[in-house]
Amino acid sequence: MTTAALPLFPPAPPVAAQAAPARPRWERPALAGLLFAAAVLLLWDLGASGYANSFYSAAVQAGSESWKAFFFGSSDAGNSITVDKPPAALWPMMLSVRLFGLGAWQILVPQALMGVAATAVLYAAVRRQFGPAAGLISGAAFALTPVAALMFRFNNPDALLTLLMTVTVYCVLRALDGAHTRWLVWAGVAVGFAFLTKTLQAFVILPPLALLYAVCAPTRLRRRLGQLLLSGLAMVVAGGWWVAVVELWPADSRPYIGGSQTNSFLELTLGYNGLGRINGNETGSVGGGGRGGAGGGGGGGGWGETGIDRLFSANIGGQISWLMPAALVLLVAGLVVTWRARRATDSLDSMARAAFLAWGGSLLITGLVFSYMQGIFHEYYTVALAPFVAALIGMGIAVLWEERGGRAAALTLSGTLVLTAVWSYVLLGRATGYLPWLRWAVLVAGVLAAAVLPFAVRAGRRIVPIVAGLGLAAALAGPFAYCLTTVSTGHAGSIVTAGPAVAGGRGGPGGAGMRFFLRGEQPQGVPGGTGGTGGARQTGPGGGMTPPQGAPRGGTGGPNAQGGQGGQGAGGFERAGGPGGGGPGGLLGGTKASAEATAALRADADKYTWAAAAIGSQNAASYQLASGAPVMPIGGFNGSDPSPTLAQFQAYVKAGKIHWFLGQSGSEGAGQGGGQGGQGGAQGGEATGMIRVGGPGGAAGSAIETWVKATYKATTIGGATFYDLTAPLAGTS
Repeated sequence: MTTAALPLFPPAPPVAAQAAPARPRWERPALAGLLFAAAVLLLWDLGASGYANSFYSAAVQAGSESWKAFFFGSSDAGNSITVDKPPAALWPMMLSVRLFGLGAWQILVPQALMGVAATAVLYAAVRRQFGPAAGLISGAAFALTPVAALMFRFNNPDALLTLLMTVTVYCVLRALDGAHTRWLVWAGVAVGFAFLTKTLQAFVILPPLALLYAVCAPTRLRRRLGQLLLSGLAMVVAGGWWVAVVELWPADSRPYIGGSQTNSFLELTLGYNGLGRINGNETGSVGGGGRGGAGGGGGGGGWGETGIDRLFSANIGGQISWLMPAALVLLVAGLVVTWRARRATDSLDSMARAAFLAWGGSLLITGLVFSYMQGIFHEYYTVALAPFVAALIGMGIAVLWEERGGRAAALTLSGTLVLTAVWSYVLLGRATGYLPWLRWAVLVAGVLAAAVLPFAVRAGRRIVPIVAGLGLAAALAGPFAYCLTTVSTGHAGSIVTAGPAVAGGRGGPGGAGMRFFLRGEQPQGVPGGTGGTGGARQTGPGGGMTPPQGAPRGGTGGPNAQGGQGGQGAGGFERAGGPGGGGPGGLLGGTKASAEATAALRADADKYTWAAAAIGSQNAASYQLASGAPVMPIGGFNGSDPSPTLAQFQAYVKAGKIHWFLGQSGSEGAGQGGGQGGQGGAQGGEATGMIRVGGPGGAAGSAIETWVKATYKATTIGGATFYDLTAPLAGTS
C-alpha cells in the first residue's frame, strides 16, 4: 500500500510512533460529534417504548428489590423462576433501577449508553490501523444500522452482546500487534461475560479469531498456543463462576432455571439456547425453523426460510443488509490490496491484513450461522453483525482510497457504490409507499457519484470531497431513514423489528410506515392477515399502530377485522382482554393492567411471597410492573416450563404464599394462550407463522388452572378474572 498524501485518510502511525503528535486537528471534535449524534439518536424519546420487552423489565424490577433475584436473573422478587438467559445483560439495568427507581428511561438508558460505547470501541479499533476518517465512517455506519438503532433502545440482551463482541475483536487486534498476552486475556474475559449475556452465541466468532492469532501472532508457536490457553482460561473463569454457583446451589432453594425442562442451566445452554438453535430441536420452544435446501433458499418453517440469502430477505434485509454487499466486496478488495502490498518489515500492512481477517472472519461465520440455523431466529439477532459490517466499510474505503490513483481501486470503489445504491433502491422499494422519492434520490446520487469518482480523483482536491460526500450520503441515506422511523416509534413486546413494515415481511402491508408518522395519521383499513409482529411497532393490532379512536380494539380493518375486545395477538402490546392472548402464556405481549386490578394486587401484597400467579411470563410481567408486587409466572416465558408443578403450586397456596390467580378473561377469542388474538390481529400467534395455537401453556400450567377453577370462585376485577386463593369454594380444600 502507498502512503502518499491522503488528506481524507491519513494513516495511523506505527506502534513505535504512537507517542508522536500525529492526530489531525479535526479528529477529536469529529469523534465527539459522532458520539454525541449517536447518543442523541439512541436517547431520543426513549420513554416511548415504555417497558419495551416486559419479560426482561419485570426481571429488572425484581432484581432491583431482591439481591437474590439480581444474582439469578429471576422473573419475580419471590424467585420462582429465572428468565431464559443468564443475567449479565440485566445487571446494568437492575443497578440503574436500584439507583433511580423503576421507569422506562431507567431501564433503557444503560442500553443506549452501550450503543455509544460500542461506537467508540469500533472507532478506536478501526482508527488504530486505518486512520481517524476510516474510524469515523465505521462508527457512523454502525450507528446508522437500523437494527442497532432498535436494539440499543430496547432491553433485550443483544445490546450488551454486541458491545462485548466488538470489544473482543478490538482486544484480539491489540494482542496481535506485538503478541501481547494481557490483551488476549482481556479478549477471553469479554467472551466470558458475553456467554453470561447470551450463552453459546458468544462463541460463534471464536474459531476465526483463535485461528488468526495462532497463525499470525508475531511470536513463536509455543508462546502463541500458551497465550491462547491463558485466554481460554480467562474466558472460563469470567463466564463459568456464575454457572458453577448456580449448578452447586441446592435446587430447592434457588429459582427454577427458566427455559429448561430439568431445572438445569447446562441443559438450557446446550439445548434450548444452544445446539437447538442450530438444528431446531428445542425442547420447550414454541416453534421450529425451516431446513434450507440445496442452492440456498429452501425450507420454509416457523422461523423463516434458511439459506445463503436469508439475511437479504424481505424480513431481514432492511434490518442489517444495507451495506453488507459492499462489506463483502471491500473485504475481498482489502485482502487483495494488503496481500499485494505485503512487505516483511512493514508491520502496518500485516496488521491491516489481520484486521480484515478478524472483522471479515467474524462477519462470515456469524452470517453463515444466522443463515442456516433452524431453531428460533428473530430479525433483531442480526444486530450482532452490525460492528463487523461497519468495520469492513470503513477499512475497505480507506484502503481503496489510498490506492485510488490506480484504475482497479477506483473502479472497485465506483462499483461498490453502485452496488450499494442499487441495493438501497431495492430495500426502500419493499416498504410500499415509504418515502418513494428517497429510493430514486439514493439511486441517482449513488450512480452519479460512482460515475464521477474515477475522474474526480484526477480533477483536483476541491471536487474530491464533494464527490466522496455525495457517495457516502447516498450509501447511508436509506439506513438513516429507517433509523429515523425506528426511533420515532415506540416498540414493545418480544419480537420487534426496525423501520417500516415491508411487503412479504412480518408486519406485511399492515405496518403503518413512516408516512403515517410524518403526516400525523393513523393507519386505517390495513389488512391484518400478515401483521404478526407489527412491522417494528408492536403497539397496535394487525401490525400497525394503535387504531384510530373508536375503532374496534381487535383490529383496524382487513378481511378478519371482526374482533371487538379480543387480544391483539402477535401484532400488539396492549390488549383489552385477559392475560391469555398473544401466544402461549401471552408470549408476544402482556396485558394492560387496569387500575382496579392493580389496586387489588397491591392490597396486602406484603403478606404474601407472590401477590398473584399467572400463566406465562408476559402476563405476569404486566401485572408485576403495574403493581410493583411479585407475580409468579407459571411456565416461564413460553408457558411450557414445568415450573411449578401442580403439587408445588398447591403447597404454596396451602402455605398462604400466593394471594390471587389471574385467569384468562374477556372474550374467549381474545386469549386461549395465543388463539384467535381478536381476529383483527390476524389470528394471534399464528400471524407470525411461528407461534403454535394452543392452550394457556404447558401441561403444568393447564393442570394448575384446571385445579384453581374447580377450587376457587372467579371474580372480575377491572376486566380481568381473579381467583382468591385464600377463599376456597364451599366443599373444596
